[in-house]
Amino acid sequence: MRILIVLLSAVASAVTAASAADSAGYKTFTTTTDDDLSINDSPFTLPSNGSYLWLSGMYEALQTMQDTWFQLWVGTWPTSIDWTAAVLCTYVTSALESLSLAETVLPSIATGLENQIEKYYDQTTAFYFGENTFALRNEANDDALWVVLNWLTSVRFTTAHSLTFQLHSGGQPWHGVQYIPAFAHRARIFYEIAAKGWNTTLCGGGMIWNNNMTPYKNAVTNELFISASMDMYLFFPGDNNSSPYSTKPRTTNTKPALLTDPYNQTYLNNAVQGYNWLNTSNMTNTQGLYVDGFHIRGWNGTNSTGTRKCDERNEMVYTYNQGVLLSGLRHLWEATNNVQYLLDAHAQVRRVIAATNWVGPGYPVNTTWAGLGRAGILEDFCDANATCNQDAQTFKGIYFTHLSRLCQPLPPWPRRPGITFGASRVLSALHLNSCRGYGDWVRHNAVAANSTRDAQGRFGMWWAAGLFNASDISIAAVPLPSGAIDYRNLNPPKKRGYGETRVPPYPLGSQWPYMPETDEADDEEVVVRDANDRGRGRTVETQGGGVAVMRAAWEITRLG
Repeated sequence: MRILIVLLSAVASAVTAASAADSAGYKTFTTTTDDDLSINDSPFTLPSNGSYLWLSGMYEALQTMQDTWFQLWVGTWPTSIDWTAAVLCTYVTSALESLSLAETVLPSIATGLENQIEKYYDQTTAFYFGENTFALRNEANDDALWVVLNWLTSVRFTTAHSLTFQLHSGGQPWHGVQYIPAFAHRARIFYEIAAKGWNTTLCGGGMIWNNNMTPYKNAVTNELFISASMDMYLFFPGDNNSSPYSTKPRTTNTKPALLTDPYNQTYLNNAVQGYNWLNTSNMTNTQGLYVDGFHIRGWNGTNSTGTRKCDERNEMVYTYNQGVLLSGLRHLWEATNNVQYLLDAHAQVRRVIAATNWVGPGYPVNTTWAGLGRAGILEDFCDANATCNQDAQTFKGIYFTHLSRLCQPLPPWPRRPGITFGASRVLSALHLNSCRGYGDWVRHNAVAANSTRDAQGRFGMWWAAGLFNASDISIAAVPLPSGAIDYRNLNPPKKRGYGETRVPPYPLGSQWPYMPETDEADDEEVVVRDANDRGRGRTVETQGGGVAVMRAAWEITRLG
C-alpha cells in the first residue's frame, strides 16, 4: 500500500516554460510553492505544507525504483552494475533516514511508516548478500570506496533508527542492529582494499584510480577516499572479524582483540592528508569546478615512469565530482573543529549553483550553458544528446545525496567528548542559513526532475528537457570543454531519436511540456515525443537520481 503519494500532474505543472522572453533563449520558469502541490487520498493524514509533500515525492520515487527494478530473490537490481548498485543501496538507506525522521515528528502515522521502513530495510539486507563482493575486490579503488560509503550509511541509519524504534515500542530493541557487525566488517575490508591505492611516488601523493592500469589520479577517487575515511572515523563501530584474510586458526577460548577500533586516528589522518593533497593538486578549473583528473606525462608503463608529476590534466567536468567531497568536508570540521572545511564545502556548493545559471525564483532564467547546466538545472554534458552511459546516469543523484548530508544540522555537542566537536549556536545558524539559501535551487531541480516522469512514475536523465521544444533539441547539446576527454562516456549507448511512447491521453505531469492537446476519447492512444526516451532511456540509475533530488528537497525544506 502506498503511504504517501504525490500528485504528478500538480507537481509537474508547478514549473512551466511559459514564454520566451527574448531571442537570447530566456524563458519563464516558476519555482514550486506549497500551493502548487497536492496529494491523493492516503491512509495517513499529512500536514498540508510543502516539506511533507517533498517527502511524499521521495517516497513515491523510492517505491517506483524498488517495485520496478529490485529483485528480492537475487538481492539486487539486476540491470545495475557493481558500483551503481552500491550507490542505489545508499539512496534507499538515505531515504529510510528521512522516513525515520518523519516517524518521530508524525506519531499518528508511525506504525504505517515503520512498516514501510521495515520493507525497504529488508531489501537492503538482501542486497548485502546479493552484492558481488568477489568482483568488487578486483575492481578500481573508487568502486571499493562506494561500497564503504554504502555500508557505513547502513550502520549510521541502523544505529539511529533503533533509538526511534524503541521510543514507539516501549523500549524493545530493533532487529536491524544484528546486522551492524556485518555491515561494519564489509566496510572495513573494502576500505583496506582501497587504501592501498594511496601513492606518494607520483604527483607527491593522491589516490590512484585503478592499480592495474596506467596511473590516473582523478577527483572522484580522492574525494571518495576523504569522505570514506571520515565515515570510518566517525561511524565505524569497530570490527573483530578477521575473515577473509586470517591464516592462523583461532582457539575457541581466545577472544580476538578488535582489529580496528572506532575513532581510529589513522582514518582521520588519511582524510586530512587526502584533502591537503587534493586542495593543492590544481584539479579545479577557472570556475572552481573539479575536473576529472591527471595523467603523468611520458608514462609508458614499461621502461619509463615519465615526469612522475600530474601534468596532463583532463578538463572534463562531471556533476558527481562536485558532490562527493561535501560530506567529507562536513565531517572533517566535526573531527577537527577547523571551520575552513565547512567554508570550503559551502563555497563549492555555490560554485555549482552558479555553474547552472541560476538567478533565483521568480526571475527569467537563462537557458545558455554555464558549465554544469542551464536555467538553474544541474546537467551533465551527456544529458542533452542522450549519450550518457550507465556510470553517468548515476552522477546527479550522487551530488544531491552528499549535499543532503552536508546540510544536516551540525551536532550541538561532541559525538564523542574529547575526540569530536560540537557547533556553537553562531556556527550552527550560519551553516543552516547557508543551506536554507540553497532551498529554492534544490526545489527547482526537484520539480524539473519530476517533470521527466513517465506514466509509470520513472524519472528521466535530462531534467532540463522541458525547457526545449522538439525542434530545439538539436541545438541543446553543448561541446566538451577544451582539453576534455569524456572517459565515462567513450562508448555511449546507441543514440536514438525521440521515442514514440504510446500512452492514454489523460494529463501526465511526466510529459510536460510535450503533452499534446487532443479531443480524442479517453480510451484512445496518442503519440508523445519524449526527450528522455533516447539513449539508454529511463533506468534504475536515473530513478535513483529522482529519489536523491526529491529527498534533498525535503531535507533542505524542512530546515525552515
